[in-house]
Amino acid sequence: MTSRTMVLALAAMAAFGAEDAHPTLAIGAQAPPFSLQGVDGKTHSLGEYTAPVLAIVFTCNHCPTAQLYEGRIKKLVEDYGGKGVNVVAIQPNAPDGIRLGELGYTDVSDGFEDMKIRAAHRKFNFPYLDDGPTQSVAQAYGPQATPHIFIFDKERKLRYEGRIDNSQRESLVKIQDARLAMDALLAGKPVATTHTPVFGCSTKWRSKQASQLDELRKIEAEPIRLEPATAADLKKLRANPTGKVLLVNFWATWCGPCLMEFPGLNTTYRMYRGRDFDMVTVAANLPDERPGVLKTLEKQKATMRNYYFAADDTYALQAAFDAKWETGVPFTMLIAPDGKVLYKKQGEVDMLELRRTILANLPDPDYIGQRAYWQGR
Repeated sequence: MTSRTMVLALAAMAAFGAEDAHPTLAIGAQAPPFSLQGVDGKTHSLGEYTAPVLAIVFTCNHCPTAQLYEGRIKKLVEDYGGKGVNVVAIQPNAPDGIRLGELGYTDVSDGFEDMKIRAAHRKFNFPYLDDGPTQSVAQAYGPQATPHIFIFDKERKLRYEGRIDNSQRESLVKIQDARLAMDALLAGKPVATTHTPVFGCSTKWRSKQASQLDELRKIEAEPIRLEPATAADLKKLRANPTGKVLLVNFWATWCGPCLMEFPGLNTTYRMYRGRDFDMVTVAANLPDERPGVLKTLEKQKATMRNYYFAADDTYALQAAFDAKWETGVPFTMLIAPDGKVLYKKQGEVDMLELRRTILANLPDPDYIGQRAYWQGR
C-alpha cells in the first residue's frame, strides 16, 4: 500500500467513524433544547416542561425491548406526575435506517404516522415526539439504544442517564434505577448512581440506510416460485403441516382489491419470515392463465410460496380448502400449527389487525413476553 493510499484509507475510516460517533450527553451537562412534533399534532419544546425533575426517554415502536417498557413508562407518569416530574418520550430513529428483518416484533415501523398508531393503540399518557426526520435531538443527547432515559434536575442539568431498570423482563427487575434517581432529586439529594448501561435496539441512524437498501435488493433477487395446486394440495395447506403460523391468501390477477392489498401482505411476510411464520398465496386463476399470474408475482417481487389453481373447477378447489368459503377473492386465513383458524377474512384485510393477530400467536421462546404484549397482557 502506498503512503497516499494509506492516507486516503485512514481518512475514509475517520470519516466513517465520525459519521457513526454519537457520544452520550455528559453528566452535569445542560439539557439541549428541542422543538419537535408530537403525536398530538402540536410542537413541543424543552421550555414547556417546568416540573422540578424532567425525564426524557428515547424509545420507539419497532424495538421489542422498547415495547416491553411502554407500560413501565406509563407507570412512571402515573406515580411521579403528581410529585413534580415531567416524563417525555422521543422517537430517535430514522425509519429509512431500519431493515425489514428488524420489524419482526412489531406491527408498524418508526415513522410519524406509525407513532400515532402505537400511541393510540397502547394509550400512551405521555408526550411522544418525533426526532426521526432530522435526528438533531438524538445527536445532541446521544441515546445508544431504545429505551435510554435521561433525568435532569430543576436547573436542567443531567443527573442520571442509562437504563430504566435492570431487566427487560419486568418480573426479574431488582433495581429501579430511574425511580431511585427521581426520588433522590425530588428529595434534594445527589443521585448515587449517575450512569448505567442500556439494553435494547441500537439507535437507527440515517447512515444505516444503505443496509436497508442492500437487504431489499437481496430479497428481491430471490426466485419467484409458482406451482399448481390440486384439491389435495389445498386440503393439506388448510391442515397446516408447516409447524409455523401460516398465512394463506387467495387472490386473482383480475381482482382490484387483491392487487391493492398485495403489497401490504408482501411486506408482512418480509417482516415476520425470520420467525416461526410462513405465507402462501393461491391465485384463483384458471390453469391457462399461469403466465399472467407469474408476471404479476414478478412485478410484486413475491418471494413466498405461490400457487395457482390446477383445474378448471374453481368451486371444487375452493371447497377443498374451506367448505364454508362460498364467495370470491380476496380471501385470507391465518392458521395455527394445529390447524386452528386464528383470523379469517373475506375481502380486504385490516393489515394492522392481521399483523397484531400474527404477533399475538407467534411463539416467543427467544424473547419471552412478546406474545403477552401483543395479547394485551
